[in-house]
Parts: sequence; structure tokens; C-alpha cells
Amino acid sequence: MSSKVFFTNFRSRNQGENKVSKLKNIFESVRFASFIQEDHLIAVKLHFGEKGNDAFIKPVLVRPVVEKIRTCGAKPFLTDTNTLYYGSRHDSVEHLKTAIMHGFDYAVVGAPVIIADGLLGDNWISVPIGLKHFHEVKIASEIKIADAMVVLSHFKGHGMSGFGGAIKNLAMGCAAAPGKIEQHQCAKPVITEECSGCGTCVESCPVSAMLIRNQRAFIDEVVCIACNNCLANCPDSSIRLDQEALVPFMERMVEYAYGAVKNKQGKVGYINFLMDITPDCDCEAFSDTPIVPDIGILASKDPVAIDTASYDLVNQQTGLEGTILEHHHQKGKDKFRGVWEGVDGRIQLSYAEDIGLGTTQYELIMV
Repeated sequence: MSSKVFFTNFRSRNQGENKVSKLKNIFESVRFASFIQEDHLIAVKLHFGEKGNDAFIKPVLVRPVVEKIRTCGAKPFLTDTNTLYYGSRHDSVEHLKTAIMHGFDYAVVGAPVIIADGLLGDNWISVPIGLKHFHEVKIASEIKIADAMVVLSHFKGHGMSGFGGAIKNLAMGCAAAPGKIEQHQCAKPVITEECSGCGTCVESCPVSAMLIRNQRAFIDEVVCIACNNCLANCPDSSIRLDQEALVPFMERMVEYAYGAVKNKQGKVGYINFLMDITPDCDCEAFSDTPIVPDIGILASKDPVAIDTASYDLVNQQTGLEGTILEHHHQKGKDKFRGVWEGVDGRIQLSYAEDIGLGTTQYELIMV
């Protein structure tokens, strides 16, 4: 059986028709109010963007969602979890500062910001799932405790999962730091022969897992937490990911997504923003040029269906020239494989369907 995915494009020619009004219309069309009850605490899960990044969902587009939740008599709060890597959102103090700097304060959005996994990312609740890679997963406490959740995802590319949408937002975004480590554990970086032994990776490693031996970098696999700080900071790109590890990584990620919503019993809604579709995650401290034109906004109660529809809509576009997209510019070609050739993001979708997170079969309904 297919799931309904509602879609609105960005075309506007009237004063009363704009992105804000379209968001409110699509919120009503998918009937999110059916699971939002009076006085319930509603987590609005989103990504506040790493410092230096500007492709994240803008606060002006988050406020309409907050307002619709408040009209139901519920109590919305904006939330995300701290990062495993040591950037501008590694602890709650820096995370809140970054969120406010990017415009996510109460005066703008109309809801408070609560970092879901505590000051240092160690506030979590174990959720049993009994799947292939994990018997239980570590979900951030405030997300687990919330009565319901609306997940706002900026749909874009990703070097380890092909693309990032609702599934990845649930998986990495709802996991506390130990859960992020569990997901990354199978995909630790490897040193290539091009290593010059400069030592930059040693300085950037937060857990002292990097060493220099015989004028080359060496990774202590036991100590490494797979945060990929070394990969991000390597000046000569001699640290890379093991491509064979990406399939189990995506499966682990999907299992965490399953655990994030397991106990919500249909009380989760998803909105994907297909705009500023960059090749990289919003965790990067920069935003590269979008690889396709802006498309629109999708909403659904099924995370697999909405990501599948988003993936298809991106691939129906003609790729933009002058971007990192090296091939697959034609309509119908896989744009994310055009950027990350060795990463097949469809693995997310098929495995998510296999474990019962949702379905890849969808009915696209224009709003």
C-alpha cells in the first residue's frame, strides 16, 4: 500500500501566496493536527546549521509550523542533538549560541530551543528495537519523552549516505553522542599512501587516536570514535572513508531512525524542504552551490515515502552547470551519484522499507 506525500512548489504570483502560506496549507492538507493534542509537548526536530553554513532551513519557514502547532493548543519546542565532531554544536552551550546566531530565538520563531541530549550529549534513553545491527538504540531523552514530533528536514547530498532527508534527520539527529558513535563505528577513516605525515590530523583528533609513525599518520582503531575530524581537516585529502563500510553504516543509521519513532505510534509528521539542495550536509562549516534548482516542499506521515519522493523529484531536474555535479546532469539521472559516485543513497530507502519504517511506494498529491 502506498503512502500519501503532499507537494507544493515555489511558484507564487499573488500577494497572499508565498512560502509561508504554502507551508500552512500543506500542514493542513496532511492533517498533522490529528496527532497534536492540547497541552502536549511537541518536538520540532530540525538542524540549526553549523557555524559558517547558510543552507539550513531558515527561521522564517520554521515559524509557520510552530504557529500551526500552537493553534492546536500544544506546546512546541525546537530541538536537535549535539554533534559527535568538535564544531560549533558539540555541547549545548555552543549549540544554543549557534542556533541563536542563525536566527532561532523565541522572538523570531515563537518557540524555545531545547537541546535534546543534555549539556554534553549524554542524556539518553535506551529504546529496544531487536534489529540486525542493534538490539537497542540510544535516543536523546527530550525527543523520546516528547508527546509527538514534527520533523523538518533540509533535503541535500551527503558523502556517507548519498543524501540526507527525514531518515537521516531521525537517525543522527535524534541519537545522543554514544548513539552517533555506534552508527559511525563501522565507518572509520583510513589513511592513504598520499599521507605526508604533516600531523594536522593528530592536532584535530579529540580523543588522541591519531599518531605519526614512520612519517605517516596512523589511526588507533580501538580509541577512534569515527567523528571524522581528521578527514575534514586533512590538508592533502589523504584520509578517506572505506567505501565497503558505507552499506552497514546506512543500515545502522536506518535502525536508529526506526528507534527514534518506535514509541510515537503515528504521532510524527515530516516536512522536507527541497531548496538550496547542496552536495553536503548542513554539518559542514560552509555551503557549496546547489546542484539543482529549488523544487518545493513535501509533507507526509511516512519518512520513507517522503524521502523517496524527494529523491525522485531531485533526479527529475536538470543539474546545474558550474557546480560540483560532474555528471548525471540530464533529467532522470541520479544527481547524488553524480556528486558521490560510490555512495548509493537508495540503500537507506530499501532497508528502511525492509524493517517496517515506511514504504517506498507513494502517491504524490499537489497542494
